[in-house]
Amino acid sequence: MSLTIVSLLPALQNTNGDAQNAQVLAMRAAWAGLDAEVIAVDDADRLPDRVDAVVLGSGSDASLEESRSRLLALHDELRRWGTEGVPILAVGTGWELLSWGVETGDGRSIEGLGILPGRAVPRTARVTGDLVVRSSAFGTLVGFENHARDYRGAEGSPLGRVLAGVGNGRDSGQEGVVMGSVYGTHLHGPVLAKNPAFADHLIGVMAERAGLGYTPGGRAAEVDAYASAARDAQSRAAGVEASAR
Repeated sequence: MSLTIVSLLPALQNTNGDAQNAQVLAMRAAWAGLDAEVIAVDDADRLPDRVDAVVLGSGSDASLEESRSRLLALHDELRRWGTEGVPILAVGTGWELLSWGVETGDGRSIEGLGILPGRAVPRTARVTGDLVVRSSAFGTLVGFENHARDYRGAEGSPLGRVLAGVGNGRDSGQEGVVMGSVYGTHLHGPVLAKNPAFADHLIGVMAERAGLGYTPGGRAAEVDAYASAARDAQSRAAGVEASAR
C-alpha cells in the first residue's frame, strides 16, 4: 500500500519552504521501507482518491483571499479528514486560513474555514526570529517565526510552551494549536526537517490508520543527529539553556 501525502496549494502557500514538509514525511517513510508519494493539489479537481496526510504551508497576505477561495472548495474534505484523524499540518497563513478567521493590518477581515479554534489578529509590529518551544509530546521544537499577527482563542490546546520568541503572542507564552491530529504552527524551517520527533509522530499516525507499522529507518538516525545538533545550536543562539529544554 502506498501512503499519499497531499501538499495543498504549493504554488501559493510556500513562501518559507513549508510545502517541503510533505517531502520530509515521504522521505522518512521511505527510509522505513514504506511506499509514500507526495501529490501537489492546487484545486479540488486534483485531489487523489486516498489521502493519508495533508501539508499546508504559508503564503503572503496578497494571496490570502485566493488561497481561501481554493481551500473553501475543499472545506468538506478538510473537515472530514480532521474528524477521521488524518494528520494535517498547517503553517503560518495556512494555519490562519484554517482558523475562525484572519484580521489584516489594512482592515480586511477574512473568514477562515473553522477547522481549528482561534483567530489571527494584527500585531503592532511584525515579529521575525528564532522560535524555541517546549512540547510535552515532542520535546524541544525549533524554527523561525515570521508573522504580522498574533493568534488568540487557542489557549486550551497549544502545541507547546514558548522558551524563546513570541509564538502566539498576547503574552500567552504559547505556540501553535492542536485539535486531534490537526496542527497549526508558526514554526518555519521546514518544521519537520528540524524536528524529526514531530515528523515521526505524524508518520506513525498515517501508518497506523493504514494498518501498517512504522519504525524509523537507519538513515533517519544519521540525519536526526544533524537535526539534533542544529536544534541545540539554534536554542543556544536564542538564549535557551540546556536545563530549560
